Amino acid sequence: MRAIAVIPARLGSTRLSRKALRDIAGLPMIGHVYRGVCTSPMLDGVIIATDSQEIVDVCEKHGWHARMTSPAHRSGTERVHEISNFAAADVYLNVQGDEPLTRPDHIASLLHVMADPAVQVGTLKTPCSAHEVGNPNAVKVVTDSAGRALYFSRATIPHDRDKASPAYAKHLGFYAYRKPALDRFVTLPESSLERVERLEQLRFLENGIPIHVAETPYDTIGVDTEDDLRRVEELLTRS
Repeated sequence: MRAIAVIPARLGSTRLSRKALRDIAGLPMIGHVYRGVCTSPMLDGVIIATDSQEIVDVCEKHGWHARMTSPAHRSGTERVHEISNFAAADVYLNVQGDEPLTRPDHIASLLHVMADPAVQVGTLKTPCSAHEVGNPNAVKVVTDSAGRALYFSRATIPHDRDKASPAYAKHLGFYAYRKPALDRFVTLPESSLERVERLEQLRFLENGIPIHVAETPYDTIGVDTEDDLRRVEELLTRS
């Protein structure tokens, strides 16, 4: 199974300015993501897909493979789709550019769920810690008995009405797609739930495209705030 990982990276970010190039322990954040993805022996290529010449220049300086993509893209999935039009693969991975704690285990778990040729879209979940259950920046996911996503939300799902203490699952910013799923995604309008939650994966679910969810024990910190940045730097400096 030929697999290519794409790391979408925009310089403009509404929640944390210029976060792709923010320094973490002496290296731009996008560099930590790229190096983490490259540690996987299961990939046939890793490409940073950006709309910023500044990001391309930084990548070229460090020897990281980057490619300019359209500034008109509204989501990382659209950026991955552009890459899929010139780079042939069986599976395309989308590793979000704010996941500096990426490790080869994440890639392996994602590719494992895609080993079934019937699976068109895959992603990852991990047990959600108690302090993140109510955090809207930690996206929660609920799955069915076959491991397919029922819903993703920034809200606390499921709602614990009777104080039964359910096991909450946190969604991680890793996706895998086959080319037909990417081709269809970009033809579909932004869905209503996607617009409300600001979660692009809901476009698949609202249009009847199943998302299969693999579980990993390795949590990450998706960087959205200055506090996230400090937590990641502390972890990387300590390791």
